[in-house]
Amino acid sequence: MKSGMIEDILSQIGNFQHVFLATIEGDQPRVRPVTLINFEGKFWVATETRSRKVKQIMKNPKVELSFVFKKENKNCCLRITGVAKIIEDRQVKAKLARHCDFFSRHWKSVDDPNYTLLQIIPSEITYVTPEETKRIRL
Repeated sequence: MKSGMIEDILSQIGNFQHVFLATIEGDQPRVRPVTLINFEGKFWVATETRSRKVKQIMKNPKVELSFVFKKENKNCCLRITGVAKIIEDRQVKAKLARHCDFFSRHWKSVDDPNYTLLQIIPSEITYVTPEETKRIRL
């Protein structure tokens, strides 16, 4: 049941899903919209190296993302709690860059020093529907 439930929940996430990503700055949460890349069974965020979120993640990798969607004409919410890992592997960065049609609008190449790739590694998923809230530890 748990495996099928997780698959059903994760099926709500598109290949390029607009979400809100929360990081921590000192004792203050910071939230901003990002595009979550759902690729090869993993979650990624391509972002600017000089962004505040990268600096915050370097100090504290704990993150949470959230988005609202409709299922059976009802508003639902998915929240994923985990950590963000900064990816240094050039091959992985290049593979994700090729996968993203928006990459060239933001960066000159995979070697652009302002291109940072984050892998979001979930530890818990919270799925909220009008009827119930399911919390699944991964």
